[in-house]
Amino acid sequence: MELQLPKGTRDFAQGEKLLRDRIVATLKETFELYGFAPLETPVFERYEVLSSKYAGGTEILKETFRFKDQGNRDLGLRYDLTVPLARFIGMNPTTKMPFKRYQIGEVFRDGPVATARYRQFKQCDVDVVGASSLAAEAEIIALANYAFKKLGLNAVVKFNSRKLLNDILDYYSVPKEKQDAVILSIDKLEKFGETVVKNELKEQWIEESKILKIMDMVSLKGTNEEKIAQLSKILKDSPGMKEVEHVLGIVSDAEFDVSLARGLSYYTGIVIECYLKDSSVKSSVCGGGRYDNMIGNFLGSKSYPAVGISFGLDRLYDAMLEKEQAQQKTNTKVFIIPINTVKQSIELAQKLRDKGINTDVDLMDRSISKNLDYANSLGIPYVVIIGKKELEENKFKLKDMKSGNEEMLDAEELVKKVL
Repeated sequence: MELQLPKGTRDFAQGEKLLRDRIVATLKETFELYGFAPLETPVFERYEVLSSKYAGGTEILKETFRFKDQGNRDLGLRYDLTVPLARFIGMNPTTKMPFKRYQIGEVFRDGPVATARYRQFKQCDVDVVGASSLAAEAEIIALANYAFKKLGLNAVVKFNSRKLLNDILDYYSVPKEKQDAVILSIDKLEKFGETVVKNELKEQWIEESKILKIMDMVSLKGTNEEKIAQLSKILKDSPGMKEVEHVLGIVSDAEFDVSLARGLSYYTGIVIECYLKDSSVKSSVCGGGRYDNMIGNFLGSKSYPAVGISFGLDRLYDAMLEKEQAQQKTNTKVFIIPINTVKQSIELAQKLRDKGINTDVDLMDRSISKNLDYANSLGIPYVVIIGKKELEENKFKLKDMKSGNEEMLDAEELVKKVL
């Protein structure tokens, strides 16, 4: 048997996993800084929940892993973390509002495999449920900008209003029943280009004269103010224009992009996507928006306005790996080499661990040179050598693996040095 990974998946070795964990820790710290609390849900849901017309829409269902359990119940692996959130709120209708949650977990999509696109990947979501104010969108945009700065990534946060796109299509008399499909096509402009979008619109029986006008409108360039000025000539005081202008009145570090649509059908207002500058990762690394109807529709009555975004950990990891090659392959800070002093070495290791210092001990009875090579290969910063001579002097030999310096220290001095 030839050992292979399932297509669209990958393993992460020690150094890679450490880098991913650092990204997750930074995002978690940011989420909690902005007042969000954690939530955890199952990786699979009842298929009827995932396929609800109030969930992700027909496009995403084509990529949903579907299966049956032994009770012949229809189930599916979650394709995002938003639908499970809606289901959770629907099952817990007395939840205090606003409900600000973050969730970090694996999601699955049986879609085509490409660069920076996987079938199993981790999403890091933040959502505000119960707040209809556009201040919630402003907070989400601020959070995204803060997270990218903490990660040391140069990113641009783009936003638009789905209402504005509907306003544009209304202005050009595109029938209501065609507008969702047209918006899905417009969403492909950044990724596939103008020709692909125009051809899709022709296939939807949109008149060529209207296609040209719509493309001109969604392809506007310039500053935020210049785009607003152009749109205001035909859409002054439209609901979508008001949304965009309101957000721009609160935030200054986001780019208004008229072509931004987001592919999922549940978005109802502001939509957000984030892209990295100077990176080979060209797909969005973060995206989301307002979805005011989904949760209420799960309940069948009560309204639950909601807005949120999702950070794609795998794409962030690819960008970070490109930016800084991971050298350290372990969280171990001190590696102890016993020379016929296993008992005393384990005792010292425990003392260091009691002080919160990640410590490992040689378990292979190797020579000093082989142990030094081992510690160096893992990027461990300090090595402690304990032999009979060290025990007689009641001191330990500490080697700084980066500088190569060695010094004899007692236990207290050693702890202070490596802390």
